[in-house]
Amino acid sequence: MSAVDDTLGSPDTGSSTETVESGPRAPIGPLSAYASGSFGMGVWVTVPGLLLLFFLTDVVGVAAWLAGLTLLLPKIVDVVVHPLIGSRSDRQARSLGHRRRMMLGGVALGAAMLAMFTVPPSLEGWPAAAWVGAWYVVGNLLFAMFQVPYLTTPSDLVIGYHERTRVFMFRMLFLTVGLLGAGVAAPALVASEERSDYTVMAAILACVMVVSALVAIRGVRRLTDACGFRAPAETAGHSTIADVKVAWADRNFRMLVLSYLFTGTTTHLFMAALPYFTRYVFDDSALTAVFMGSFLVPAVVAGPLWMVGSRRFGKQRGLLASQLIFVVGSAGLLFAAQVGVVVSVAIVVAMGVAFAGLQLFAFSMVPDAVAAAGTDDSEASAGSYTGVWTATEALGTAVGPYLYAAALAVGGFISSTAGEQVTQPDSAITALLLGFTVLPAALMLVAVGFQRLYRLDPVIT
Repeated sequence: MSAVDDTLGSPDTGSSTETVESGPRAPIGPLSAYASGSFGMGVWVTVPGLLLLFFLTDVVGVAAWLAGLTLLLPKIVDVVVHPLIGSRSDRQARSLGHRRRMMLGGVALGAAMLAMFTVPPSLEGWPAAAWVGAWYVVGNLLFAMFQVPYLTTPSDLVIGYHERTRVFMFRMLFLTVGLLGAGVAAPALVASEERSDYTVMAAILACVMVVSALVAIRGVRRLTDACGFRAPAETAGHSTIADVKVAWADRNFRMLVLSYLFTGTTTHLFMAALPYFTRYVFDDSALTAVFMGSFLVPAVVAGPLWMVGSRRFGKQRGLLASQLIFVVGSAGLLFAAQVGVVVSVAIVVAMGVAFAGLQLFAFSMVPDAVAAAGTDDSEASAGSYTGVWTATEALGTAVGPYLYAAALAVGGFISSTAGEQVTQPDSAITALLLGFTVLPAALMLVAVGFQRLYRLDPVIT
């Protein structure tokens, strides 16, 4: 019989110890209200990640290499902005006693998404790419204003190791439902691939995002009232560079961040590549919604099961298992594509189970790193830790589609506009298939390598 030891940290890392079950239990009502913010976050993560590359190359006629840059460059801006927002969030929390004011930026995010998918009819090619890229920058900035303080909340709460997993399990359930709803609804709403359908789709989902953000802001207030708020110290937020150095100097956090960079790159490559896989391998764009449902429905069910399992074998082993399942599944799709849709769907179901673990364990380990850092400076920089983390996540959301776009470009993929029929060369079909299978398997193996260097999880005895 195995059990998790009752302390977090170990002498060889120099980190302090923390009682695993310390602090109160988050009430379900406030916790659910807080977690509902992830529903809208799921929409923003899914829709651009799933459809924007395809929208650029197959609807508004942007060349694959330029489409990849259009998605990558705004995220490079995020890498700089997120740590700045994290430090600003620490300053705001110190002066106001909360981080909610900054989260209001999320309310305006829906307008940015609507504009991003409403490209004027006169724009095609690089002007259309410029329009989409500009609004993508605006949307990412608004998303960061909401996301950074929102994800810092579990680090702010006075709760223990397992309770942080529980908080993130609720958050992950709402996130996965948001991913599922958007992942199924968005492709269905744009199945005809007409420009106007993309505008309607964005308008509908924008309303969902606004409501989600408003409910979450209230939920954060109720949750911190119930569980207590760990206020930042005077040293937090004065210098973004200093705060980032504190976070990056934390070896365990650094390994976790590097591992998640490759994990996020892999999962977002999967989503960006899926419409190409269904359109050009199975010749049926309607299957995109089917595959997304097969990927995300199991993730909803698997989240609570992963949480129960983590109490027996710890988060580290759970995360490594999830990563390895994703490696095997990605490679298996190369062979399943030759067999047919049914086998491919079965593999995607297994990958969806793994996806739940990837999200739950990685995100719940961030506040573990903050709690175990052991000094006033690092404990006070929870916003900066989160800023570094979300900057890494943002980079992964762009690098994944960019790498896939690069694979398409190397294979000679031919871009087109809505209603235009083109015949892709065999080299393009080979590139889009290998980019969807072999490439993500290799990337996730790198993530496993970094994750194995993480040493913070409690000892399994």
